[in-house]
Amino acid sequence: MSYDEYIAAEIDELVVVETYVQAKQSWWDDTATVYTQDEDGAYFIYNMECSEEDYELLEEGTKIRVTGYKAEWSGEVEIADATFEIVDDGDSYVADALDVTELLGTDELEEHQNEYVSFTGMTVEASEDADGNEAAFLYSWDGSGTDGDDLYFNVSYNGETYTFTVESYLCDNTTDVYQAVTELKVGDVVDMEGFLYWYEGVNPHITSVTVTAEAEEEETEAETEEAETEEAESEEAAEEESETEE
Repeated sequence: MSYDEYIAAEIDELVVVETYVQAKQSWWDDTATVYTQDEDGAYFIYNMECSEEDYELLEEGTKIRVTGYKAEWSGEVEIADATFEIVDDGDSYVADALDVTELLGTDELEEHQNEYVSFTGMTVEASEDADGNEAAFLYSWDGSGTDGDDLYFNVSYNGETYTFTVESYLCDNTTDVYQAVTELKVGDVVDMEGFLYWYEGVNPHITSVTVTAEAEEEETEAETEEAETEEAESEEAAEEESETEE
């Protein structure tokens, strides 16, 4: 079926699509979760029957035929309870990231659900951790996690703030994007790429973060007073040394 036919299908309806692997999220107990896309749209395949050996064959760009049921979970439309076969016809496809920054806050954004997308010129906003402190990112959605868990961080554009995620099964704590997010500061301006996942609204799974402008560090009043005191003491010491030499 075409992508338009898939979109028109009802939830719980049997669907069969030919699509291309863009990234693999996880494999466990002979099931795989993968991000796929063709020239017309994207399909998130959740817990598809897959042996560990076949999982290794699912490289970026691999064409597969998926048979499963259209499902929805908290706004995320996906294919579940699926099986697949590799279509070995020499055809391959890897999507370029579509910049959807200007679509944030519009109904049109959802039309690109699960696609590989980019966001540019967004500003890191403060989150609140489990202790009530300001933070540039959180381990787990509520800040209760530890290194290796999903990362959640807030970014804004045109006065609206959105929560983005580094999904640890997709990009674990050894990846560049995981490290980059843990080094973010509130106020940093960033460009990002990832998959347009949905959870109670837009919640992209980010695979790349680039800081294009660092936050301006604000000097606290205490730091200013300390610097002024050190400068005064230094000048006083220099005067005393000069008087001694005379």
